[in-house]
Amino acid sequence: MSVFESLAFAGHEAFHAFHDAESGLKCFIAVHSTARGPAAGGCRMWVYENEQAAIDDALRLSRAMSFKNAVADIDLGGGKSVIMAEPGAPKSPALFEAFGRAVEALGGRYWAAEDVGVSPSDLAHSRRWTRYVAGLEGHPAASGDPSPVTAEGIRRGIALCVRRVLCSDMQGVTVAIQGAGHVGGYLAAKLASDGARLVITDINRQATVDLAARTGARIVAPDEIFDVDADVFAPCALGGVITVDVLDRLKGRIIAGGANNQLADDAAGRAMFDRGMTYAPDFVINGGGIINVAAEIRALERAEALDPAWVEMKVSRLMQTLEEILDRSVAERRPTHEIAIEVAKTRIGAAKKPPVPPGF
Repeated sequence: MSVFESLAFAGHEAFHAFHDAESGLKCFIAVHSTARGPAAGGCRMWVYENEQAAIDDALRLSRAMSFKNAVADIDLGGGKSVIMAEPGAPKSPALFEAFGRAVEALGGRYWAAEDVGVSPSDLAHSRRWTRYVAGLEGHPAASGDPSPVTAEGIRRGIALCVRRVLCSDMQGVTVAIQGAGHVGGYLAAKLASDGARLVITDINRQATVDLAARTGARIVAPDEIFDVDADVFAPCALGGVITVDVLDRLKGRIIAGGANNQLADDAAGRAMFDRGMTYAPDFVINGGGIINVAAEIRALERAEALDPAWVEMKVSRLMQTLEEILDRSVAERRPTHEIAIEVAKTRIGAAKKPPVPPGF
């Protein structure tokens, strides 16, 4: 299947493939939209089953970033990069330097940040070859790892849903967290401090053991997370986990987590709504990290220091947007993910300008 034939390609402006034989870099950069500003989104490093799986992942994530950035009301479009990792092969500075050159080749049309499998220290090597990398450390505009801010937005979103659905604060509420990585780990710590009871899982057993030691969480096997008696299910691993079959196994009434592209398909979103479940759309609730990255890009472009107050203002406004989407879902009797996509598309459409011919 060609890139253009992929169902995930719909609406994309550009798709780029880069290869560096010396470092072994094989990466794709997808640019979905630059209507609101340069595309921005994390770089994911993953062992993909095949090249088509990597292409489709980049395209789906890029589109989701357009929606996420629009709903967060930041002046950025949507893009994403994925690096095809070789099983068992270690990361190297040379590989991330080559990735920096790939980003630089787009001339500022795309800004990279961290995602699954990539850290700020990895991207520090990329920064040697391009200025279009954010989420770093060590300079006045630096925002650092965006994961804590992502987790903070999810924490607030979960609390919002719990207040609406359970008429309760977080004390004693049971949350099942799928994924004990950066975002899942920070989220667990925050929810534990709020008095929530936690059940966690991850394919990395040691990560769950370490997290449980810090938070008092109960550990279950990866496939058992769907069957625990929890009020909230928080997907914080990879996407596509919410299927109609999975909904049959969940005990709670709230789904709210950090993973991107949580819904396997629209049918799953419709089924949630029909069953009276409350879903916080992923690209709304997990927007805190990209807001933090946007603050760094904003500061770099203005030659200023990072403004934490701007980040707080945007995250607070994002929670207002989430509540508005939940309100509309009730009033219009429509699934929340449909309304959130509509909000995003409206904002992107309002920002689009017709191209100007050369010489004008």
